[in-house]
Amino acid sequence: MNAQKYWGLSTKLALIGVPFLILVLVLTAATLWVSWQLDGGAAAVNEAGRMRMQTYRMALGVGTGQTQELENQIKEFNASINLLRNGDADRPLFIPWDSSIQKEFTHVEQQWQVFHKNWLTTQGVDNDQLNTQTIAFASNINAFVKSIENHLVRWTAILHLLQMGVLVLSIIGAAILLFTGYLFVLEPVTQLKLAIEKIQKGDFGARVNRVTNDEFGTLAKGFNGMAAHVESMYQNLESKVREKTLELEQKRERLESLYDVTAIVTKATSLDELAHAFSERVRRIAQADGAAVRWADPSNQRFLMLAASGLPTEMVSAEQCLHLGDCHCGTPVGQEEIRIIPIYSADTAAKHQPPQALAHCAKAGFETVVNIPIRLQERILGEVSLFFNRRIQPSTAERSLYEALTSHLATAMENLHMHALEREEAISGERSLLARELHDSIAQSLAFLKIQVQLMRDALKSGSATTMQSVLEEIDAGVRESYGDVRELLLHFRTRTNDGDIEPALITTLQKFEHQAGIKTTLSMAGHGIPMTPDLQIQVLHIVQEALSNVRKHAKASHVWLDVQQQPIWRFEVRDNGIGFIVGDESIDETHVGLRIMQERALRLQAKLEVFSKQNEGSSVILTLPAMGSNA
Repeated sequence: MNAQKYWGLSTKLALIGVPFLILVLVLTAATLWVSWQLDGGAAAVNEAGRMRMQTYRMALGVGTGQTQELENQIKEFNASINLLRNGDADRPLFIPWDSSIQKEFTHVEQQWQVFHKNWLTTQGVDNDQLNTQTIAFASNINAFVKSIENHLVRWTAILHLLQMGVLVLSIIGAAILLFTGYLFVLEPVTQLKLAIEKIQKGDFGARVNRVTNDEFGTLAKGFNGMAAHVESMYQNLESKVREKTLELEQKRERLESLYDVTAIVTKATSLDELAHAFSERVRRIAQADGAAVRWADPSNQRFLMLAASGLPTEMVSAEQCLHLGDCHCGTPVGQEEIRIIPIYSADTAAKHQPPQALAHCAKAGFETVVNIPIRLQERILGEVSLFFNRRIQPSTAERSLYEALTSHLATAMENLHMHALEREEAISGERSLLARELHDSIAQSLAFLKIQVQLMRDALKSGSATTMQSVLEEIDAGVRESYGDVRELLLHFRTRTNDGDIEPALITTLQKFEHQAGIKTTLSMAGHGIPMTPDLQIQVLHIVQEALSNVRKHAKASHVWLDVQQQPIWRFEVRDNGIGFIVGDESIDETHVGLRIMQERALRLQAKLEVFSKQNEGSSVILTLPAMGSNA
């Protein structure tokens, strides 16, 4: 017979909720589209307003005879007309064309040709007529703007209507979902709860009367069947309770054992500590007379003794390293199951064991060895050997427990290995960072000093006192700059970031700069942006610190401002009131190594770094980060 088909609870809720969801999504999409139209129209209004301002500027230039920029202004006006006619594909700027807007725009174009011909191509003008026609032409632009605004008013009304529709549908959908939730979920749960309460009070004849054709119906049928089974088995309740109690006790002991081993592997900080603690605990859990934890090399040819418990000293010493085939201990490659190994006496061992097998277990009085592989996915990391002075055969539950315990051990061994690799990688990263910082700052100065020392040697050979004095001054300046770089580097490495906000780190950086350079600083934070990750904060702080270092070295400034903009993207500007410099001067680029360092850091962040400066008017360094999530 075919299984009876029924509507599931999820299907019922989906059939009720999906139509409302689709309607809400459609209305939301329509709302977004209308908003896009409003944005494009608003941008067109702004562009038309700029045309009006350009008209007055051209009229003012013609009226006062200052026509130097007139040609560029005419080109800008024509560009604005073309932009309004064709729209802008890079941003939402377009005119919502209708008959009235088209008419006003055509009138503006015609009047522009008249205005251009009458006033912008002649030499002598009548200021009164020019003012009159300028005001008339501006009025035409105003009429064009007014027609766009009237169109946008209608779109705004449609937007409000769509938003109201979304709100109404949301309220109706929520109400329907609440009702269906009560009908399909809460009511069946209530009936099931009442039936359970009756069972708890001893009424084993309690049943769920309302059985639906969904998951709750399946649950109700299962409950009714369970209740009937409990009722039929009531006479054998005591035996069932004892059976379940024994099963629960075994599970409790299993969980307690797993908890103990979990506590051990969590607290262990080294492989030796882990192995010794595990051998002691697994011996007690298995009630074995001895236990050994062995580590296998990658080829599974050698098994090294990591820890032992309850084994004779001479046996531990002799089995520190077992090669594959030396004895039954040491699982061959590919054999990944628990093995029960009987130990035979000296007179019967030759019949059952290979000639090269070791006899340490028999000498120690053990009769059974249980080998459990330490397996991590498809890899064998080693094995645990349990030694017994009697013949045993572990049950299925005991085998499962042994496998679970060794699985915890394998995970802990792998975690210790991974933690060691992470510490090594962290140390390597710190060393690489330090090396890069030294190369980007102090190494540059030392290279300069090396050149100056060679120049000093040449000056000593030539005996030129003037040259020696000049070179000494250069060396003195280089040493002082290197000293300053060292101090800044130490301050940089002491800088700490905040998981949620970069502002405290910026304040600390500016305070250290004030203390070191004696230059007043001001921090300005604007907006509320998405917090940066700690590693990104560190890179930004290093660029800001490098900019401050350049101010200290070269700007001769008395005040530094740090302006931070958080929305829509992060933007940092370091500006000063120093002597400035000529941007692009190759000689300055060679001496201002910090500019190149900041450019390299910004490139690694996929950020934009801009430098602006004028002589005697100060400098400005602007770092603009990419949008959050776009940087690699």
